[in-house]
Amino acid sequence: MRAFYVTTPIYYISGNPHIGHAYTTVVADVLARTARTDGPAFFLTGTDEHGQKVANAAAAAGQTPQAWCDALVPRWESLFHAYHVHYDDFIRTTQARHATKVQRVFERLRERGDIYLGTYEGWYCVHDETFWLESRLVEGRCPTCGRAVQWISENDWFFRLSAYRDRLIEHFRAHPQWVRPRSVYNEMMAILEEGLDDLSISRTNFDWGIPVPDGGGVIYVWFDALLNYITAIGWSEDDARFHTYWPATVQLVGKEIARFHTIIWPAILWALGEAAPETVFAHGWITVDGQKIGKSLGNAVDPFALAERFGADSMRYFLLREAPFGADFSYSEAKIAQRHNGDLGNDLGNLFRRSLTMLQKYREGIVPAGSGPSSSFGARFGDLPARVRGLILDLRFREALEAIWELVTALNASIDERKPWVLHKEGRNDELDALLYDLAEGLRRVAILLHPFMPERMGEAWRQLGAAGAIDDGWQHALGVWGGLAPGTTTHPGDLLFPRIELAAAP
Repeated sequence: MRAFYVTTPIYYISGNPHIGHAYTTVVADVLARTARTDGPAFFLTGTDEHGQKVANAAAAAGQTPQAWCDALVPRWESLFHAYHVHYDDFIRTTQARHATKVQRVFERLRERGDIYLGTYEGWYCVHDETFWLESRLVEGRCPTCGRAVQWISENDWFFRLSAYRDRLIEHFRAHPQWVRPRSVYNEMMAILEEGLDDLSISRTNFDWGIPVPDGGGVIYVWFDALLNYITAIGWSEDDARFHTYWPATVQLVGKEIARFHTIIWPAILWALGEAAPETVFAHGWITVDGQKIGKSLGNAVDPFALAERFGADSMRYFLLREAPFGADFSYSEAKIAQRHNGDLGNDLGNLFRRSLTMLQKYREGIVPAGSGPSSSFGARFGDLPARVRGLILDLRFREALEAIWELVTALNASIDERKPWVLHKEGRNDELDALLYDLAEGLRRVAILLHPFMPERMGEAWRQLGAAGAIDDGWQHALGVWGGLAPGTTTHPGDLLFPRIELAAAP
């Protein structure tokens, strides 16, 4: 059985991480946590550490490029820890395990005739490490970042990208869902229909990169970086491990780098005799005042401050609930606070608090026997785990959360409609027991379903419920039929799961 394999782009280490980097990595974490409930999964992330931009940034700081990278990498690792991300591997392109395999790829493609020596003359954006045709420039500037471009003329090694144009078009047409969302698929098809030039894959005007075998400059940073997805899982030296994971199930990228991952990357793989990834999803941007968040625009948002201010799990929820995955969406602290106080505090947090309080008040914190599989909740929400899992693995995170909230809403409504305080006052103990059990069992299921999105807070909810076993033991095992929570379970009410957050009033 081939494992579920999800990757983030490896993050360019020219500065500190921002909230956009946390966004992509949290998405990968939710996918991996969900996939692990039903089989093996592997989650790869890391840092892209070569290229002229890194060399320039290191020089400006008075450091060697390696020292500059070594000082920054812990910041990225800390970010992922702060957002409760559980990756299986963190790769750095300066590691020997990666560099030696990149050189092996270069040699193999050169032997096969897919790499040849030629002369490159054209425009180059140092910031994006990207070559551009003059026809693609916007008022003489890089069409992606708007910066000035440089004219470069040098002898380089080229990859025969143009030779794979027809196969790429055929692949796109035969697999219309392999690039998502559709807007990005259409954009990439338009590029292919315009035609492809061969790709310069070496540089000779600086030396911070993986050396070209047998001399002649360094390997182009994008050619180097793309290969991390296979070098990390054993390509060329561990075939069993490699074929357990490859081709990747989902590769997550920002839409600004879709061209590299959906045109250049599959062509390199085919040249090596390997398969293209199953899905490349190019998600949208987090924006402020309509502009993409990023260091270069001066509007980067500190993800550490947000996690400390609102809680990492609240941030994870906001990022995946605010908009359909793939679309741009705007950031503001007011929006985050609204989600935290409304969805999480009022809807979910109060449901936990009310339910556990009533169990304490009416049954000394002990879960009574309920109606089990005959409960109306069992019939109504029996297919919810399968539905939520399917939506998550189809990258429809907002819809998955909305489906879970159907159960949250129904549980809240059952309190208002069945009035446990009246049942207690009138001595209708069987009805009260059935309601209290449904609330506790429903909360157990909500905690399991929300665990991939909010692992720390749902772990605490699990503890307060007193549920047996580990929350991530697997949905099928942990959910089962309605009635999986054992009567007699002792609950352990604790602090509010989502304390209210007040924003300071504008001056």
